[in-house]
Amino acid sequence: MAKNKLQYYCSACGSVHSKWNGQCSDCGAWNTLEESIAAPTTTKNPRFTGYAGEPASIRSLKEIHVQEDPRTTTGVQELDRVLGGGLVAGSVVLIGGDPGIGKSTILLQTLCDLTEIRSLYVTGEESLQQVSLRARRLGLNAEHLRLLTETGVETVLALAQTEQPQIMVIDSIQTLYTEQLQSAPGSVSQIRESAAQLVRFAKQTQTTLFIVGHVTKEGTLAGPRVLEHMVDTVLYFEGDPGGRYRILRAVKNRFGAVNELGVFAMTEQGLKGVSNPSAIFLSRHEEPVSGSAIMVTREGTRPLLVEVQALVDTSHAGHARRVTLGMEQNRLAMLLAVLHRHGGISMYDQDVFINIVGGVKISETAADLPLLLAALSSFRSRPLPADVVIFGEVGLAGEIRPVPNGEERLREAAKHGFKQAIVPKANKPHHAIQGMKVTAVARLEEAMAALM
Repeated sequence: MAKNKLQYYCSACGSVHSKWNGQCSDCGAWNTLEESIAAPTTTKNPRFTGYAGEPASIRSLKEIHVQEDPRTTTGVQELDRVLGGGLVAGSVVLIGGDPGIGKSTILLQTLCDLTEIRSLYVTGEESLQQVSLRARRLGLNAEHLRLLTETGVETVLALAQTEQPQIMVIDSIQTLYTEQLQSAPGSVSQIRESAAQLVRFAKQTQTTLFIVGHVTKEGTLAGPRVLEHMVDTVLYFEGDPGGRYRILRAVKNRFGAVNELGVFAMTEQGLKGVSNPSAIFLSRHEEPVSGSAIMVTREGTRPLLVEVQALVDTSHAGHARRVTLGMEQNRLAMLLAVLHRHGGISMYDQDVFINIVGGVKISETAADLPLLLAALSSFRSRPLPADVVIFGEVGLAGEIRPVPNGEERLREAAKHGFKQAIVPKANKPHHAIQGMKVTAVARLEEAMAALM
């Protein structure tokens, strides 16, 4: 068998070189040449085939017969929610997170629970004895589970072709290597080529594939960014590895809602789904405390009640601090400027600390209004009513802008016993919500007057 020819391309400008150099001769960038396999040249036109083995051809949309394949439920409701309803045959799921947060645990639990489905767990980081000990420690029924310890992609695919599993787990992609490249396992070229072969196998054999990926110190998946484009679904574990709760977020999903959340609790028997996640994000203080506001955020298809905590204290340094946990720090600085300009409250000499209870990260703008009111409550040492819920986007002109699914958020708050709500004027429900008084505001000053 002829050895594949190697080439090196520049990740900065895309130019191709026949050998590696420290500096790209075309663009002048340093250390940007990456190893890749040169495409074979031939004088004949090859007959390409699709993933299903059919000859490639051009068809009109009306000629395509769509068949809805049933999803396979994993038995874990929170995982099914994040995946969009269950497992899809031929899909490739990339799951990442900090070390020790539960990536291998939840995948091992899932495979052990699916007793009637052929599954294969491929590990390149642990021995077979280590995987077996973890399964026993968690009390899992792993008698039917097939295990493989291997790091060569070609060997893994050859054995998988013989085993023909319906679900396969690769733990992790950074440990695999292909013999076609000379670089070390974990390098950019090895991860890209290994993932490409695994994805091709999953599509051709309709195997559901889970790939575990390591993360960098910045929290992103290690390896090339193209890795996330090659797969169908990307899941991230959030939360403190030493804490009790874990949050699984879908940042990409071709078969379900993006930004969907699944909440898990780490127990002695592994990760267990939390059926009512709003309960863990609310402190429920015995007495009203200043600097606390309850908001309704919407992550994916589910509204969640989250507590926003603020602490405003006199700054004893030359520059006031702005610290946020679970929110964007630059947005806090912008909102404090709006509060000064349109609310008449200046905090230039105050340290402002913002925390989202439960470790959840909020990226939507519905947290603007509760954040400002929580900061104002701490600044004036005046607690907000315990039965009020707040949401709304704050514009630079001081206006309160509407957010999506306002009525659904209010109904979720009413289920948890909240009696009052401060919402944008455009989100005022058309029909009254039983047991809840809704105050619609159009300006920041109106919201401050309604509560303060």
